[in-house]
Amino acid sequence: MRGLNAARQIADAVLYEGYLLYPYRASAAKNKVRWQFGVLVPPGFTATSEPSASRTECLLEAGADAVLHLRLRFLHVQARRVDPEGLVVDGVQHRTFDEAVEAEIDADIPVMDLLAAPHTIERIVPARRWGEELGPGRIMRTRWPLRLELRVRAEPVPGPYGGIRLAVEVGNTTAWDGEDREAALRRSLVAAHVLLGLTHGRFLSLRDPPEWARQAAEACRNEHAWPVLIQDDVVLASPIILDDRPSIAPESPGDLFDGTEIDEILTLRTLALTDAEKREARGTDPRAAEIIDRVDAMPPEVLARLHGAIRSPGPRRGWDEPVQRDEPVQHDSEPVQQRTEDGVFEVDRPWWDPGADASVSPETDSVVIAGVPVARGAKLRLRPSGRSDAQDMFVAGRTATVEAVLMDVDGATHLAVTLDDDPGADIRREQGRFLYFGPEEVEPL
Repeated sequence: MRGLNAARQIADAVLYEGYLLYPYRASAAKNKVRWQFGVLVPPGFTATSEPSASRTECLLEAGADAVLHLRLRFLHVQARRVDPEGLVVDGVQHRTFDEAVEAEIDADIPVMDLLAAPHTIERIVPARRWGEELGPGRIMRTRWPLRLELRVRAEPVPGPYGGIRLAVEVGNTTAWDGEDREAALRRSLVAAHVLLGLTHGRFLSLRDPPEWARQAAEACRNEHAWPVLIQDDVVLASPIILDDRPSIAPESPGDLFDGTEIDEILTLRTLALTDAEKREARGTDPRAAEIIDRVDAMPPEVLARLHGAIRSPGPRRGWDEPVQRDEPVQHDSEPVQQRTEDGVFEVDRPWWDPGADASVSPETDSVVIAGVPVARGAKLRLRPSGRSDAQDMFVAGRTATVEAVLMDVDGATHLAVTLDDDPGADIRREQGRFLYFGPEEVEPL
């Protein structure tokens, strides 16, 4: 399904989160206790509180011919043993270290079949052992068998709207009862998640469901996995809670296995590793070697892009309109540059300075409230909601004068006001210390 492939970039970031952390060396303390997200251990392993199963519930709307596409993805840990330990070939020192390979299981199930009866999919991932001659030494890789179950069920949501509640459970049923976590990981599903696609239907957001489905959304039970709406027909059942419709920053040149860090910081830290540290990282894992090589070869312009970008979360006046000027904007005789072709503003002033955007003028801008244009100097009666500030009760019903009409980075409008009966209003006006209210919290006079 095309939608599942489009979601793969997000799913890959989840799959490799925490796979190997900076400084990407096996000797680093943080890489001795690995894999914290989405680990489904054998049910007989009780030395930690890690689960052996996950459950995701979400809501969808589907036609009679709708088909559910499932793709279970996880990492299968394999042991890599180097003989002799520290073997050096072509300047790379190879070390014993556990790797992981990607595993996927796909299934297509008509939604009407799921409504009629639950489906259970059982799989056995076979063991494997093989060797590789490497110069004067040898590398042996071993993968242990896994047994798992994928259980899927669906039921109608009560009411006239035709919604469906979908439940997906992933369970590790491997028979093993040891006490060592490193050994348990080799028999676990690591970073396990499920991509759900829907043909002839759409998923509903649990974060912001339609009103008719709100009660059903609140009743959904999710354990060790959370449904993230990637697009209307794709959901990611993720072990890491994400907001709906996530995306990878286009400036990011590649994975660093740590989404909680900033790419620029990790890149600069990696550049600062000594040659000996880089050699050890390259010998720790092929994916670590890819990071070291990519960072070492990174052009300056790519590194500069990691420093940051400004993006609007929604359309804003002036920012999303074509720029008609032929000359740079002038402010206090200093040039302010125009927007670049990719929509990013390059300015000589901070983005929050009104001088950086000539379309913003708090002293002359206006907003229409109840059919009345409101600008600087307008009189208002304050009707604050009281939901965000307990002191709203002290200003409710009082009259105020508008000092400026402002827009925040999310495109929302705010009114800066002074109280008409405040004896210190002149001082507040001089210092720019105003009270702020939304258009829905005031009544024009």
